[in-house]
Amino acid sequence: MTPFIALAVTGAAIAALLVMVLWLRIPAFIALLAVAIASGLAFGMDTAAVLASVQAGMGGTLGYVAIVVGLGAMFGALLEQSGGIRLLADRILNLFGERRADLALGVVGFLVAIPVFFDVALILLLPIAFGLARRLNRSVVLFALPLLAGLAATHAFIPPTPGPIAVTELLGADLGWVILCGALCGFPAMLVGGPFLARFYDHKGWFLPSQDVQLLANEAESSDAGGSFALALFAVVLPLLLILAATAAGTWMDPGPVRSALSFVGHPFSALLLACGFVYVVFGTLRGVSREQLRVVMVKGLEPAGIVVLVTGAGGAFKQLLVDSGAGSQLAETMADLGVAPLLLAFMLAAVVRVVQGSATVAMITADGIMAPVLSTSGYSEFQVALVVIAVAAGASVVSHVNDSGFWLVSRFLRISEAQTLKTWTVTSTLVGVTGFVVAATLWQFAAR
Repeated sequence: MTPFIALAVTGAAIAALLVMVLWLRIPAFIALLAVAIASGLAFGMDTAAVLASVQAGMGGTLGYVAIVVGLGAMFGALLEQSGGIRLLADRILNLFGERRADLALGVVGFLVAIPVFFDVALILLLPIAFGLARRLNRSVVLFALPLLAGLAATHAFIPPTPGPIAVTELLGADLGWVILCGALCGFPAMLVGGPFLARFYDHKGWFLPSQDVQLLANEAESSDAGGSFALALFAVVLPLLLILAATAAGTWMDPGPVRSALSFVGHPFSALLLACGFVYVVFGTLRGVSREQLRVVMVKGLEPAGIVVLVTGAGGAFKQLLVDSGAGSQLAETMADLGVAPLLLAFMLAAVVRVVQGSATVAMITADGIMAPVLSTSGYSEFQVALVVIAVAAGASVVSHVNDSGFWLVSRFLRISEAQTLKTWTVTSTLVGVTGFVVAATLWQFAAR
């Protein structure tokens, strides 16, 4: 297979995927599978080999992603139901004070989105922004933007949220390195897209106090989140600490019982299972919550994870066909000849798909399918591969507009017009993505040494 054929078929596959998802409104799971099979045939593989690659790619990906996403979803649902999320938010706001409430809300969003899905966290925490807006007689947008930036940054960059988990698995990255790089890139992205942007808008006087804040403000002030702040914070960071400990042990410790133990408890399966057990006991049974209530909460928490798992599996099938057909190695050689940096290519691929069809998940999976075989033939370090994961996530975060469900979620809950949503949330999402990429590109200079 020549590089031209590999590029042509891959480009046609991306175009077909966009047409099917955006114009024909075919579900992304079906579209990805169809494009993967058609690409394999176009690459010259026989039918049996195509189907075998689809099965191997789907099964190999889901064996990891389904478990991690499922455990992460249940962990977040338990923590949300227990009131732990609201307790974190209230205490952090008290620590920062009203003068720095915008920064506090950014930090709240950044922490809460680790275990909780973006839309759930937004619905849960937005009343706090409305309450502050009413109490201080300011625009709710000035408090909502930092919250949204924090949610968006963590949701895109830091596992165990589904997006970075999927990217990590498809690119074969080390999860500990991804968490570390995600935090290093995500926090500055939150600051730029949230508090800094909100203060700029405030200085320009672009927004008047929002209307209809009374209801949600009252809800925010009447809520009661009992329990221990320290325990709630520990619950959120527990799986991250275990995973990072396993990565550190594998990097700097000699083989032995301690390293084996840390590697076991720090595996994403073990870490999330332990975190679920901790929240189940400390915020559940010890507080008198019945087992039936906890069971219902965990089962319900799995509902939004299903489509993410299936789409990720289909993306794994597309990636496997690129590898098995030899197109991936051809793409890698072509990229090397053109001098395109892998970090920039990853960001651009994800950004283009994101802008055209709206779904961050589809943008990540599409970019991964192309980048995975490229990285597998290039000998990059764990640090560099983790930064490519962040570049994909950054590209998939930019320019949330009218074809993205998140755009309408923000517009309706903030009660602002489409034009105002473009001036606020779209700008925030773009700054989060671009800032995350810039920080990743800066870190790449050190990783390459």
